[in-house]
Amino acid sequence: MIRRIGSDQESFKTLTFHSGLNILLADKSEGSHDRQSRNGAGKTSFVELVHFLFGANAPPRGIFRSQALVDWTFHGLVDICGNTLAISRSGSKPSKIRVDEVDGMFQELRGTPETPIHGSSHLISNQQWKDVLGASWFGLPTKMGRNDKYLPTFRSLFPFFARRQESGGFQNPTQHTISQPPWAVHVCVSYLLSLDWTISRGFRELKDRERDVIKLRKLIRSGIAGHQLSTAAQLRTKLTVATARTERLRRRLDSFQVVPEYRELEKEADHITSQINELNSNNVADRTLVSELEGSIESEALPDIQDLERLYAESGIVLPELPRRRFDEVARFHEAIVTNRRSHLQAEIESATQRINARDNRKIELERRRQQVMELLRSGGALEHYTRLREELGRAEGECEVLRQQKQNAEKLEITRTEVDLERTQLLKALQDDIRERDEMVREAISRFADLSEALYERAGSLTISPTKAGPRFEVHIDAERSKGITNMQIFCFDLMLAEMLARHRKSPGFLIHDSHLFDGVDERQVAKALQLGAERAEAGQFQYIVTLNSDAVPSEGFKPGFDVNEHFIETRLTDATETGGLFGIRFN
Repeated sequence: MIRRIGSDQESFKTLTFHSGLNILLADKSEGSHDRQSRNGAGKTSFVELVHFLFGANAPPRGIFRSQALVDWTFHGLVDICGNTLAISRSGSKPSKIRVDEVDGMFQELRGTPETPIHGSSHLISNQQWKDVLGASWFGLPTKMGRNDKYLPTFRSLFPFFARRQESGGFQNPTQHTISQPPWAVHVCVSYLLSLDWTISRGFRELKDRERDVIKLRKLIRSGIAGHQLSTAAQLRTKLTVATARTERLRRRLDSFQVVPEYRELEKEADHITSQINELNSNNVADRTLVSELEGSIESEALPDIQDLERLYAESGIVLPELPRRRFDEVARFHEAIVTNRRSHLQAEIESATQRINARDNRKIELERRRQQVMELLRSGGALEHYTRLREELGRAEGECEVLRQQKQNAEKLEITRTEVDLERTQLLKALQDDIRERDEMVREAISRFADLSEALYERAGSLTISPTKAGPRFEVHIDAERSKGITNMQIFCFDLMLAEMLARHRKSPGFLIHDSHLFDGVDERQVAKALQLGAERAEAGQFQYIVTLNSDAVPSEGFKPGFDVNEHFIETRLTDATETGGLFGIRFN
C-alpha cells in the first residue's frame, strides 16, 4: 500500500493515502479546456511519479530529468511485505534509490546477495530495487530478467497495476503498452494468472527458430539453384553429378603436360598434312599419265603392206617390182618410228613411276613425322589450354562447394522444420494440459471477471483463455453496445480482477491505480458503479484502489444508498486555476 508521496520541494503537493478507495481530485477552472486541465493539474504526472519511484527508466528527455525537476528528490512511504519503507529518488541520480526502514526488518531486501545492507538506511541501484520489488510483490527470482530473454520482470508486470495513458495503456485489457509484443502479453498475463508462463516463453523461442528456418530458406535460394527452392534430395543429386564432373576435370588436369612448342608443332602437323595431300594429288596425276601412256603403247602398230597390195589388186592394178621395194622401205621406216615412240612412252612411264615411288617414300617419312608430332600433341597441350582447364576445375569445385552448403542447409532446414512442428505440437499439448491442471485458478479468474462485469452492466462479461498454436489467447468481452467506454470498462474489470486475485494469493503490490483517462467516454452511471465497485472490492480484498478524477467528472448519481463518494476524496486537491495549484506547484513544459 502507498501511504504517502512527497518531495523535498515545498511547492509539491504531498499526497497521503489510506486503505480502500482513494480519489485524487483535480478542479477544472472555468474556461480551460480538457488538455489544459489535465496537464496543468498533474493527475497523469502523479501516475508517472509512481512509476518513477518504483523503478521506471528515467530517460534524459523524461519529465523527472527536465530542467525544472532534475534537482528535485521525490519521496514515497510504502508498505512492502508487512514493513513500511521510506524511498527516495531524484532525476539527478536516477540510478540510485535510497531505502530507509521505518519499522521492522526488511528481510527480503537484507537477504539479497547483490545488495550489501548495513543499518536501516540503504542506498541501492535501481536494478536492485526492481529485484526487491519483483521478489516481494510478484515472487520473481532476484536474477530473473537480467540476462535471459522472454521472462516476466517486475517492470513488465507492474504497469498492469498503474496503467499509463502515454504508453497506450488504455487500448487493450491484456496489454499495458501499445508496443508490448504478443509474447510479452502471453508471458505476463500467464504469470499473473498463475499459469505456466514458461510455455509462453517456449512459443516465443520457437518463433526465433522459425526465423532461422526463414534465413536458411533464403540461403538456399541465394545459391546457384536460383529462386526455386530445392529439397535436400534434389541437391544431393545435383551435387553427385557436379562432383563426378569435377573429378573428371581433376584427372585430366593431373595427366596434362604442358608442351612449350605446342603451337609450332600444331603448325608443323598442319604443314605435313598439306605436303602429304599435295604428294597424293601429284601421284594421282602421274598414275593417270602412266595409264594413258600404257594405252598409247598398246595402240601403236606397223602398217600392213599386204593390205595395200590387196587394195591395188582389187582395183585391177598390178604393181611393178620397184614400188614394192619402195613399200618395204616405207614399212621399215614406220617400224622404226613406232619402235622409237614405244621407247619414248616407256621411258615416260618409267619416269612417272619413279616419281610416284619417290613420293610414296616421302609420304612414309612425312607420315612418320606427323605421327610423332601428333603423339606429342596428344600427350599434352598449350599453357593457355592448361590455364583454361584449371579455371574450369576451379569453377566446378566452387559449384560443388555451393551445392554442398546448400545441401547441408536444406537438410538442416528440413530437420528444423520437423523439430519446430514437433515442438509446437508439444507446446500446444503442454498448454492444454496446463490450463486443465490449473482449472481452479482459471475458473476463479473467469468467475471474478464475470461478476465484475455483471455488477456494471447487469450481464456477465467473459474472460476466455484458449490454447492456440501461437500460445495462450486471452479474450475479454462485455456484451454491450460497442464504444470507447465499453473498452475502458473491460480494462477496469480485467485490472480489478487481477488486483483481487493477486491480493488474495499475496502476490500483489497491494494497490491498483487508475488514471482519469480510463473513464473518458464512460456513462456517468457506469463511472459511479465502477467507483463503488472498486471501493467494495478493495475493502474486501484488503488492497488500495487509487483513482484520479476531474472534479466535474465525479458522478452525481448512480451510487447505492449509503455510499458517500466524498468520503473517499484524499485531503490534497489539485487545480489548474493557479500557477501553484498543480501537483508540483509550478508550471513547466
